[in-house]
Amino acid sequence: MKLETLNLQLWLAAVWWACGSALPAGSPADPAPRPVAASRVFDLRELGAVGDGVTSDTAAINRAIETCAAAGGGQVRFPPGRYLSGTVHLRSGTTLWFEAGATLVGTTNLTEYHHPTPPAYLPEAKWGKWHRGLIVGENVQDITLGGPGVIDGGKVFDPTGEERMRGPHTIVLVNCRRVTLRDLAIVDSANYALFFLVSHQVEVRQVRFAGGWDGVHFRGAPGHDCQDVKIIGCQFYTGDDAIAGRYWDQVLIADCVINSSCNGIRLIGPATRLIVHDCLFYGPGLEPHRTSGPARRTNMLAGIILQPGAWDATQGLLDDVLISDVTMRNVAAPVTLWIKPGNTAGRVTVARLDATGVYRAAASVESWAESPVTNVVFRDVTIEFAGGGQAEQGRAPVKGPGVDPRPLPAWGFYARHVGQVVFEDVRFRCAREDFRPVLVADGVARLDLSGFKFTRVPGVTEPLVLTNVGRVDRDGGESP
Repeated sequence: MKLETLNLQLWLAAVWWACGSALPAGSPADPAPRPVAASRVFDLRELGAVGDGVTSDTAAINRAIETCAAAGGGQVRFPPGRYLSGTVHLRSGTTLWFEAGATLVGTTNLTEYHHPTPPAYLPEAKWGKWHRGLIVGENVQDITLGGPGVIDGGKVFDPTGEERMRGPHTIVLVNCRRVTLRDLAIVDSANYALFFLVSHQVEVRQVRFAGGWDGVHFRGAPGHDCQDVKIIGCQFYTGDDAIAGRYWDQVLIADCVINSSCNGIRLIGPATRLIVHDCLFYGPGLEPHRTSGPARRTNMLAGIILQPGAWDATQGLLDDVLISDVTMRNVAAPVTLWIKPGNTAGRVTVARLDATGVYRAAASVESWAESPVTNVVFRDVTIEFAGGGQAEQGRAPVKGPGVDPRPLPAWGFYARHVGQVVFEDVRFRCAREDFRPVLVADGVARLDLSGFKFTRVPGVTEPLVLTNVGRVDRDGGESP
């Protein structure tokens, strides 16, 4: 086992222990992935690929992968060139290695794309051709895609696709294990860059995502979480959500640069043991939101939005979430958490967050489900909001959330139906005067304001609006 991998696993184990969790799967006690024989190298040129960007190399690439797999695994090497292709089918025990100057580019001929068959228990199973991909892995394991080369989705346009424009995803995985992507650039995806379903032990490291829609999007299902996923040291410049999905367990997103014309991280269903650590989120997006058409919208939405049930019905638990050492610039909302019926939420901690230029919505924690969000802690947090709100906006009734951050009656923080909210060394500021309350809490059993500081606006006589709030701690004291 590499020292780097061992150190990461030991660090993860220490973090989970500190959070009161059991040692995660994939810890040093678990078996290591099966090694692939690096001596078996299959050069695409020698196996018939042309690489001129005009001739279809689909057959030659797939033939090379089959030859590699039949030999017991190894490396399929893409030497410099542009390899035009339809769907490439992955096989277990193989590495696709893209040398500097090598580009795999998706063909505009839509008939050359195939799709895997998702398990019937997934609601996505009925979507058929939506799962098409330039690279497809189905029921395979011990796969690596790496090298300094490029995978180019080709901005393939499909007038019969989603939103009457989206084409195939760039990489699609279904029921795969031990998959590594590293050191690549994935550009101009016709839909998601990397999309995987019910797959485990997936590591994405030092990959650059540019253009297209979502960067990394992965989904499980009730009882079938995507487990042990690491996204480390990556750069995202995406037209849609940088990282998104649902039904996750033991996910680490660390040391990433996230720039988007939509959301940074969007969770649309349950997740447990999620860490987001040492990441920079900033807008506006360098790549436009493609679905916005001629407007070419680039404003970034939420930095991190956790919204189980907001897109469609989900059931399950959001718990053991740690967001730490994060910087945000020019986002619509910093951290947004809400759950819809059928979902529950336990412990969420936000530590050492620094955000400026927050232009639309307060940070919020909201339950619109039967049970409250259990326990939320904001620790060592500084957020500067654009401000400019008027007093009447602070009196407006709060409507249930849609799918994106919306203005709220508070400019700093809004809590609804929560067991406990704790602020420890938290500072909220507004760049312009805002005549709404800084904080609105409705239906909170315990609110700890002992470490809560905020910009006081002249003329605002009630900066804290508390309704149906039980115990309130202020400056080390307690109010009934």
